[in-house]
Amino acid sequence: MDLHYTYILTNKNHTVLYVGRSKQIKVRLKQHKNNSSKSFTGRYNVDKLVYFETTKYVNNSIKRERQIKKWNREWKVNLINDMNPDWNDLSDLL
Repeated sequence: MDLHYTYILTNKNHTVLYVGRSKQIKVRLKQHKNNSSKSFTGRYNVDKLVYFETTKYVNNSIKRERQIKKWNREWKVNLINDMNPDWNDLSDLL
């Protein structure tokens, strides 16, 4: 079964939040970690996975990504804290 991921990344100081989605989350995380300084995640060193959710349907992940991107920072922080209160890097769980 293919899963589609909606995820939130941050930098080491947790000052920047990046919301994305991918079907190939491991590949996408490697891309974020190796980004050039020209990309948003590269410029702000955003490569720590602090939140993710899965769905079987691509349309659901697209909708969820758009929804979360519209949220203010406090709502995103609350979402992360509910799943990962210590803001650990969750990359190893995948």
